[in-house]
Amino acid sequence: MTRSIMLSFAFLPRRLPAVIQTLRQFNSCAQVEPNDLNSNSIEAGPDLSCSYTYSCNCEITKLGRCGKVKDARHLFDDMPQPDAVSYASMINVYLKNHDLPSAERLFQAMPTSNIVAESAMISGYAKAGRIGDARHVFDRMENRNVYSWTSLISGYFSCGQVDEARRLFGHMPVKNVVSWTTMILGYARNDVVDEARHVFNLMPERNTVSWTVMIKALIDNDQFDEALSLFNDMPQRNLYSWNIIILGLLIANRASEAIKLFDSMPCRNAISWTTMVTGLAHNNMAQLAREYFDRMPNKDVAAWNAMIAAYVDQGLVAEAAELFSLMHERNVVTWNLMIDGYTKSGSKEEALKHLILMLRFCFRPNGTTMASVLSSCEGMMELMQSHALVLLHGFEHDTVVVNTLVTMYSRNGDVTSARFVFDHLREKDMASWNAMVSAYSNNGYGHHALQVFAHMLRSGTKPDEITFVGVLSACSHAGLVNKGQRVFNSMNHVYDIEPKAQHYSCLVDILGRAGLVDEATKVVRMMPASEKDAAVLGALLGAYRFHGDIRMASLIGEALQELEPGSAGGYVLLATIYAARGKWDEFARVRKKMKERKVNKVPGFSQIQVKGRSHVFYARDRSHPQAAEIWGLLQEKLLPHMWEMRYSKYRSPEQELN
Repeated sequence: MTRSIMLSFAFLPRRLPAVIQTLRQFNSCAQVEPNDLNSNSIEAGPDLSCSYTYSCNCEITKLGRCGKVKDARHLFDDMPQPDAVSYASMINVYLKNHDLPSAERLFQAMPTSNIVAESAMISGYAKAGRIGDARHVFDRMENRNVYSWTSLISGYFSCGQVDEARRLFGHMPVKNVVSWTTMILGYARNDVVDEARHVFNLMPERNTVSWTVMIKALIDNDQFDEALSLFNDMPQRNLYSWNIIILGLLIANRASEAIKLFDSMPCRNAISWTTMVTGLAHNNMAQLAREYFDRMPNKDVAAWNAMIAAYVDQGLVAEAAELFSLMHERNVVTWNLMIDGYTKSGSKEEALKHLILMLRFCFRPNGTTMASVLSSCEGMMELMQSHALVLLHGFEHDTVVVNTLVTMYSRNGDVTSARFVFDHLREKDMASWNAMVSAYSNNGYGHHALQVFAHMLRSGTKPDEITFVGVLSACSHAGLVNKGQRVFNSMNHVYDIEPKAQHYSCLVDILGRAGLVDEATKVVRMMPASEKDAAVLGALLGAYRFHGDIRMASLIGEALQELEPGSAGGYVLLATIYAARGKWDEFARVRKKMKERKVNKVPGFSQIQVKGRSHVFYARDRSHPQAAEIWGLLQEKLLPHMWEMRYSKYRSPEQELN
């Protein structure tokens, strides 16, 4: 019922004029006056040409719904006399299958224009962001209907031209409930929820759809109490209304209210149950979500996936795997959830194992699959093999997949390969540019990162907060103080982005590395108090480490320890400063405080791959099966050589091994 209501809201205004015109044509052919008949016409039977055209038009529409665009066009081309409805039907087929150029060519080839085709093209142009072309068609129309006006208004909202949409709505000669609801939806999508509520209050008549759209607009703007109040005032509700308000309450972490509403629902569908399962999981109530899942009368694949996703999101991969094993039917989403779950939990081998099983069961991976698999790669060998799989399945131009490739190659220190896949990506989004900037920045290629940033700006892509973290880090690595300050200042003044703690910490690091400690201190003092986190204080402490001001370093270090008492970073950095200045009593005091608070420093490690197997070595770790041979080799050959070359500056080989 809900689906039919929403479909009627979305498509009925478009279809209705075409249906009416077709019926009128058919009736005009079928209704023949008695004095027009003669013996020949009676003997020959009725003229079936209009009936044939009507059938072809219906079949064209049917083929378009199934995605058989070529078959629909063949049928259209074979029609002896396609009428206006035929052209409009074929144009709609193109538009529904996202082929605007073909629709445009057919529209321009029409012998005579009609309101149905013109309205369809307005909608098609508007959805493609070509609002100027949509307005050109609208202005040339001899006759306009409500759908024509509404399509153009919706297009202006989609392009962010709220004032023009408002002005056009004011000039509409006739408005219906769909027009009013389009205004509510447009205002809501442009974050003008107060205007949406004002239009809702002015509506001469409202239907269930308009009430529901207004409720959803309030929920999307975190006005949950007002949304619930409006829901309680609704004269009639449908399943979609119930599902929306329950989902809103679950998003607002008001699970108890959502449960009460769910239990009072007159009827439920699969979406209702799945909403509860997903929402309860969002509220960290996986066990209760499982209870609702078990109560669900008819579980489809989407419901199973929702429950598995709930477990995965809370790190309960074993429970997700148990549920996965019970499924009788799976889809690509199911496999992706399991692969992603194992990847996030650190079970890289299980993630790759499930990829192999997925391929063995003849499921073709999609971009999400490949991105998860790439993220699970621990070394270059696995990454290169996964990259080969990307090429094998044709995802070398998938933006998300390539972005992940750039990131993973960067983490493995192979910036050349990262740049290669980046350059061959056809459609770069914000994440693509950010990944490449960060790749250069994180690997110490500051000037290269700035070059990519400049190219990004020339391409017309507007940077975001993540971009500036990478660019400021690049300026720090390259020692570009003036450039870093200009980039930081441009965030607010040019790009209207308010700097966050991570941006301030980058700026402090830039100044500190250049020895400009007073300027770095001034930045910290003047920045908003809400942004003064451990990263900023850590950067300032690092600056005083280079500067050698023990008193200030001690004050900042103490503040950092109190801000994050369980993190080893502040303790270690302050202890290093004391050790470098020969302040051994203070050094011992910091180490004692670490021990009392049970703060452990994360040991450094290295990793190599031998014959496809990863070997990880932590500092002073002797747990490897071949530890005796490895340490023996170090003692006999490597350390003595390092001692001779003065790489081991302060300790002898015997001291290193003890």
